[in-house]
Amino acid sequence: MRYFDLPPVIERMLTVSDKISDLNFSVGQTPLVEINGKLAPIKELGIQKLSPYQTEIIAMTLMSGNPEAAHRLAHTGSTDLSYSLPSRTRFRVNIFQQRGTYSIVMRVIPTEIPTLETLHLPPPLAAITELRNGIVLVTGPTGAGKSSTLAALIDCINQTLQHHIVTIEDPIEFLHTHKSSTINQREIGSDAKDFPSALRAALRQAPKVILIGEMRDYETTEIALEAAETGHLVLSTLHTIDASKTIDRIIGLYPKNEEQVIRTRLAQTFRYIVSQRLIPRADGLGRLAAVEILKSTPRTREYINEGESEGKTLLDAMRDGKHDGMQEFDSVIKGMIEREDVTLEDGLSFATNPNNLILALKGMSSADDFLSPEKSSSAPRPPVVRRPVPGIPAQRTGSGASMLDLIE
Repeated sequence: MRYFDLPPVIERMLTVSDKISDLNFSVGQTPLVEINGKLAPIKELGIQKLSPYQTEIIAMTLMSGNPEAAHRLAHTGSTDLSYSLPSRTRFRVNIFQQRGTYSIVMRVIPTEIPTLETLHLPPPLAAITELRNGIVLVTGPTGAGKSSTLAALIDCINQTLQHHIVTIEDPIEFLHTHKSSTINQREIGSDAKDFPSALRAALRQAPKVILIGEMRDYETTEIALEAAETGHLVLSTLHTIDASKTIDRIIGLYPKNEEQVIRTRLAQTFRYIVSQRLIPRADGLGRLAAVEILKSTPRTREYINEGESEGKTLLDAMRDGKHDGMQEFDSVIKGMIEREDVTLEDGLSFATNPNNLILALKGMSSADDFLSPEKSSSAPRPPVVRRPVPGIPAQRTGSGASMLDLIE
């Protein structure tokens, strides 16, 4: 088969499951769908392996009527755009060159805007919608649900407040309608040249809330900080794995001699850093978001302004900040494992520090409980009650016990 009509192919692929997150077209492979984080071939289409000609036809079909996207692909080797099947589904599309051929990844965008409740996000995040200024960052790897979280936050503001909201996206994903607020969505390529120019223009459009699809570079980050400093609420994303790395990434965009200045500005303007990891459910029915929350408090502002040091880290602040609505990944994943929402194996694979998580599941705060000589006191210790955890052997007792017993 040298040619096929794209919409029916996409329609057929979408009927495989209601858990599809991506469609994947690559030369030498059958069309693939990603379900709960795993790729699966769609053999029912009768397409054995896609040829270079077929992936090129798919790319040209997707870019039909979008010369800007075609221009970016020709000059940079990749392009982002949106695509929709009328009355069916919208997609965020990336087309890129590899080894002289085209590959296409189509991210499925739900037609309904999610809520914080349907995404099973922590209730403290609802406080973000009440902020009047500052910067909120949602971080995580590709496919971690950052766009869905931002869409839920924007929709909540749209429903409850009378604001002007401007979104700058590449491409536009969730389609918002005017509710209590007025919302205008601008797409890079068709509505604006790039993020910096669109963001500068947004500052003249009297918005209360600005959503930036991604803070990709120094210029976008600088303008976003300026917007937050001048009374706007700015929401954006970064591809970083946790809150600490997010701070490092932003500081790293600036010259070394400006580090203290940017630390001070960031400490004063940030309100929340929300990091996400999607972990497969133990029952196989989708994935659950493990969410780390760093909130602006006197302590976290101090650590950002002065830099982290031993005993004064953002991780320490999150661990101690439960009453302020903060939480860190490994404590969240520990709860998921104990409730059997996720398997031990999957939980450990997504943990920031798997060894310490194993110890925590055993009832130990850290390896120091066993290795630190200061903790070997002749004074009697209160008994520690350890609840057995599925998949982890109970700790051995007696003189033969060792650290290896905890991680076998």
